[in-house]
Amino acid sequence: MPLVRRVFGLLPEPVRFLINKHRELIRFAVVGGTTFVVDNGVWYALKLTVLQDKVVTAKAIAVLVAVISSYVLSREWSFHTRGGRERHHEAALFFVVSGMGIGVNLAPLYVSRHVFDLHSEFADFASGSVIGMLLATGFKYWAMRKFVFPQADARPDVRPLRVVREQREVA
Repeated sequence: MPLVRRVFGLLPEPVRFLINKHRELIRFAVVGGTTFVVDNGVWYALKLTVLQDKVVTAKAIAVLVAVISSYVLSREWSFHTRGGRERHHEAALFFVVSGMGIGVNLAPLYVSRHVFDLHSEFADFASGSVIGMLLATGFKYWAMRKFVFPQADARPDVRPLRVVREQREVA
């Protein structure tokens, strides 16, 4: 039996129910965490080696790689049962929504700096990395389901995680 199913079987039934119920959201969060690592990994790899003098260019390349990774993982895993659009329309909408997500992410930092005139590291972190990220994540999850992958059950679903009991032959 696969490791994931064994671990899943150790969880109490109410937790298993919640995981199955919010499976798409959990997968979306995992994809976000993965692309965060991809973004920062590529950025640091480039800025510490071949693009030492061009940090912004390194970040732009890293963001592009992360967004492409996010599209592939979102389509094939997070929203694997959703669809309703031709692939090229879906991809274009994904990149538009991702661009808007960047704007949503930057808005609290802009307001903190230029409206409230807050210039501390704490204010930057709270507004940019916490509030901005949470707002952008909520916006992107909503927009992906509403516009990019609008039709539920458009593709076949994999079976939900269940505890699989191995049947043993009685000798």
